[in-house]
Amino acid sequence: MAEETLVPGMPPSVAPRALSADDLKQALSAGLADFRANPAYGLFFALVYVLGGLGLWFGLGASGQPVWFVPIAAGFPLLAPFAAVGLYEVSRRREAGEGLSWGPVLGALRGRGDGQLALMAVTVLLIFGFWIILARGVFALFMARSGIGFESLALLWSAGGVSMLLIGSIIGGLVALFLFSITVISLPMLLDREVDFVTAMITSVETVRRNAKVMLSWAAIIAGLLIAAMIPAFLGLFIVLPVLGHATWHLYRRAIPA
Repeated sequence: MAEETLVPGMPPSVAPRALSADDLKQALSAGLADFRANPAYGLFFALVYVLGGLGLWFGLGASGQPVWFVPIAAGFPLLAPFAAVGLYEVSRRREAGEGLSWGPVLGALRGRGDGQLALMAVTVLLIFGFWIILARGVFALFMARSGIGFESLALLWSAGGVSMLLIGSIIGGLVALFLFSITVISLPMLLDREVDFVTAMITSVETVRRNAKVMLSWAAIIAGLLIAAMIPAFLGLFIVLPVLGHATWHLYRRAIPA
């Protein structure tokens, strides 16, 4: 890991370190070790995520709008960090040598009891809702005159559907990058420290800015693995989600001085 350097305008306690590709490898290795040591927690949180995905698939199918599963599934990685909050606590406790039990791990979903994690959750949900509104706008722009409704996935392979997917992917990628930038460090930080969610988001963005190449690589790894894991009926998430969740905690530890 590169030596710590101070960032003008930021307290030394939250100024991010410079990261390298080796930090990603070490974080992934530590994340896998955490999952193998305590698989029950990772499998539980992954199960919640998998059931949510399957519920959306069958629910949208039953309502005759399966096409909306595409933008919602694309937005699933946006919500993944919150599915991993309990996993951050598992990694934190293992690191500190503290005992593990379901009470404290599930209690971590409330944050430190100061409401900051809840405010962060509201922020993310608002951004996710904004993405759904954008997705509807893109659909209306390309498909309004096609006469094809939401009831068939076949529309995605039409000329307008391909254009819609291309433009939607670009817009969705920008939304995902923004959300990644404000959450990748802020969520584990809110669990670890008594800071407000605005400071945590600023720290997260600064970490991404200072380590653009490494953090963009991490974003690509997360997106690629989550999307691949969702293809076989979400079952791959039982492995991918816990490992990435634990690994994100360790990357946070390597980015922000203890």
